[in-house]
Amino acid sequence: MDSQDNVLEQGTIRNEEVNQEAAAPEVVNETHEAAEEAQPRKVYATKAEVLSRIQEIAHGEETLQKEEIDYLKTVFYKLHIAEREAKLKAYLDAGGAPEQYQVTPDPEEEAFKAEMGIIKEKRALIFKEQEAEKQENLAKKLSIIEKIKNMLTSPEDANKSYQEFKTLQQQWREIKSVPAEKASELWRNYQLYVEQFYDLLKLNSEAREYDFKKNLELKTKLCEAAEKLAEEEDVVSAFHQLQKLHQEYREIGPVSKELREEIWNRFKTASTVINKRHQQHFEGMRAKEEENLARKTALCEKVEAIAAKENKGSGDWDKHTKEIIEVQAEWKTIGFAPQKMNVKIFERFRAACDDFFGRKAEYFKNMKEAFKENAEKKRALIEKAKALQDSTDWKSTGDKLIALQKEWKTIGMVPKKVGDQLWEEFLGACNKFFEARNAAGAGQRSEEYSNLGKKREIIEKLKALSEEAGDKLQEKVQKLVEEYNAIGHVPFKEKDNIYKEYHAVLDKLYKDLNISAASRALQNFKQSLKQVAERSENALDNERARLFRQYEAIKQEVQTYENNLGFLNASSKKGNSLIDEMNRKVQKLKDEMNLVREKIKAIDEENK
Repeated sequence: MDSQDNVLEQGTIRNEEVNQEAAAPEVVNETHEAAEEAQPRKVYATKAEVLSRIQEIAHGEETLQKEEIDYLKTVFYKLHIAEREAKLKAYLDAGGAPEQYQVTPDPEEEAFKAEMGIIKEKRALIFKEQEAEKQENLAKKLSIIEKIKNMLTSPEDANKSYQEFKTLQQQWREIKSVPAEKASELWRNYQLYVEQFYDLLKLNSEAREYDFKKNLELKTKLCEAAEKLAEEEDVVSAFHQLQKLHQEYREIGPVSKELREEIWNRFKTASTVINKRHQQHFEGMRAKEEENLARKTALCEKVEAIAAKENKGSGDWDKHTKEIIEVQAEWKTIGFAPQKMNVKIFERFRAACDDFFGRKAEYFKNMKEAFKENAEKKRALIEKAKALQDSTDWKSTGDKLIALQKEWKTIGMVPKKVGDQLWEEFLGACNKFFEARNAAGAGQRSEEYSNLGKKREIIEKLKALSEEAGDKLQEKVQKLVEEYNAIGHVPFKEKDNIYKEYHAVLDKLYKDLNISAASRALQNFKQSLKQVAERSENALDNERARLFRQYEAIKQEVQTYENNLGFLNASSKKGNSLIDEMNRKVQKLKDEMNLVREKIKAIDEENK
């Protein structure tokens, strides 16, 4: 007896856990859950079908089934998310910008939420009624126990009260659920007094044995049913069915004393198998949910890190958008997190995504406005260019159009398609004028070809000088340079070629002359150091300070030139020429810096 009580109490703890879950407003009818899960679920193709069923439940009189309601909720939001993703895909496939896409409210979702609110209220009301009924059932069963207890006065009284006792047993079986926290103690007390009554009962042997035999048959069937549940694939369904078997076992009277422990141990062993499978099932689910939470937390941190990155332009925004979309796709592959954290972790993830896409939308909105403003500025320049395209005032109009072209370059970007169209229109107006001007100046071409020949002759002379040596070499080079510069324009098509050829030869000559001159200058400087040192005690230090100031001044000038080079546009031929000229000046200045540095080193050697 005691061993049965202890073990059953342990089994009842598990039952109480389930009953406590069932007591919440969300679980209305736990007695039908196992049957619900065993039945095949209806397949819903549209949200409207799900909504229609939810409305039937919300406004009908049928018993609320938690499993069906949870299933309908899951199906509705699966269809809802799939529909929303399909709309987004269609929008993107049609060429829409991701940052401009807006999710529109769904009337069906609002209606679904409203019906679920009604169901929640019905659940709460039913739960309240069930709790009141359980309290009433508890009072009834306590009354039955008290009546049986009062029958335990003597064997004779027990015999007389047998029919009343059987009636009380029948009444006990007909009374349904009681509060979960009272169920174990209530059953123990009932079982205690029932068995005491049977022990006192002085029925004839045949009736007594028949009663015990009947109870043994019933309990044996329950043991067989419990043992068969071990083969049930649905662990949760098996657990709920076991609770019903426990309830039935409690309602059956005792068996003979020598078989009580044996039959109970058999039922307890079968129950332990089911309880252990159920426990392992939910432990596995909890472990998986914790793993999902860890993975989702890592994705939240990843999205937050991407959202925190600086976006210097549309390229960065597009790059980071792709990264976030990849993370969102991975998020969808992960299952639920623990119930307490599932909503919180999703809200954290959604907040990071919303923050990024909100700022992106604002950026592209501002950029679109800037594009519009820049396009208007370029259209204004086109109108000015068209107004000048038919002018024959070659010099003045040419300068004005060149000024317009420079102004065009200062205007910011516009979308490529629009920009190409505007540029073609602007370039057409400019070309019309310059082509007309070129046609009018065709008479100048013969002179330009003559100038081309003269420049080539000077280039040949410079090439010849590159093989000579002597003190007057620089003077000869300078004279030829002056002659070259005095010659007028050459044909436009030959301008770049003759320019490159001329400067290639000239650069080589200047390089050779500079190296030679620098070497001689350094030698002369070293020879004069002793004379400088004899002037005064600090003469060398003063000379070194002067050279250092000269070095810093040249260095500053080089930096100025290099900074200016960074702002020049080399897309035009004229721009190329100017850049080449400045590069030559920079190289000449660097050669001077090297010479000054070598002089400073020479002074340092002398001071040693």
